[in-house]
Amino acid sequence: MAKDKKHITYADAGVDVDEGARAVDAIKEAVAATNRPEVIGGLGGFGSLFSAAALKDMEEPVLVSGTDGVGTKLAIAQLLDRHDTVGEDLVAMCVDDIVVAGAEPLFFLDYVAIGKLRAEHVAQIVEGIANGCTKSGCALVGGEMAEHPGVMEPDDYDLAGFVVGVADRPKMLGAHLVREGDVILGLPSSGIHSNGYSLVRKVAIEGKTVEELRKPLVELGGQSLGNAVLEPTTIYAGGLIRALKAGAPIHAMAHITGGGITENLNRCLPDNIDAVVDRLATDPTSPDGFGQGPAWDVPPVITYMVREAGLTPDEAYKTFNMGVGMSVLCASEDADRVRELLEAEGLKSFVMGECVAGEGKVVYR
Repeated sequence: MAKDKKHITYADAGVDVDEGARAVDAIKEAVAATNRPEVIGGLGGFGSLFSAAALKDMEEPVLVSGTDGVGTKLAIAQLLDRHDTVGEDLVAMCVDDIVVAGAEPLFFLDYVAIGKLRAEHVAQIVEGIANGCTKSGCALVGGEMAEHPGVMEPDDYDLAGFVVGVADRPKMLGAHLVREGDVILGLPSSGIHSNGYSLVRKVAIEGKTVEELRKPLVELGGQSLGNAVLEPTTIYAGGLIRALKAGAPIHAMAHITGGGITENLNRCLPDNIDAVVDRLATDPTSPDGFGQGPAWDVPPVITYMVREAGLTPDEAYKTFNMGVGMSVLCASEDADRVRELLEAEGLKSFVMGECVAGEGKVVYR
């Protein structure tokens, strides 16, 4: 008589296919809301379809792609069991990287790796991604939800995103257009955005209870530390593309992410130009010595982190965005026009410096 064999299903191994199907159903409406006219079909296929017919109207269409994640900001979202904003962070990190070339984001795909899949949990994450796509004007055309039992803890997850955009090569922005005398405009950040969170966690999160993180703080304007550090990253791409289409004469842009102003603004400079940035404190007697620059406000949560970590100004401007999420470079005679067109798209701006003869570096004044 044959020996009985064990019957072990995929669910027994930790992967719930039915819950995965429920998760897909839960996100269909949010995904459909991001559709552009070029999207062909919907969720469910093996590959996502997107018409390239509009590219024929360009002189020399160039596809511009980018991929990124959210980093250790996710650990704070998981600690506070709040997952509705990190999807926007994911989109922002991708689309605002490619818009600096003047590329319009076309479509986005996401990858969600999670220890134990729960449909409602994933729906919050993907709805945030859909919100980000709507703000940037790109379509969420597909993605992957991967359950990793035994590899990740049940409540752990990680996110990655991938965006494809297009630019007409003769109209592309970049260092080749930057000239001595150009003005550097800054677009305000909403807070820390999605970089520097390993330091944030070490100096301000570790050792605190969830209750402490949810307590309003006077130094944060009455906002809790948890809400302040989970403030979603501002998405600039949609407004910037609309301003460019309206004729904004922009030369170059820099997305201020990991490495702060110091390590990002130089990426849009030619070898013979320096970016001179004003960062003098209005109150040199303040505890950190540079609480507010002459042209823009530093969000309280960033000032808080700088103080808690004891950073010098040089260290701070190489770690956090210091209130500048995107820098825009243009000719000095065009600055007012550019600012007007940005303002029309809901993007406030301020003058943060100028371009001078140099060696392709960021220097502070």
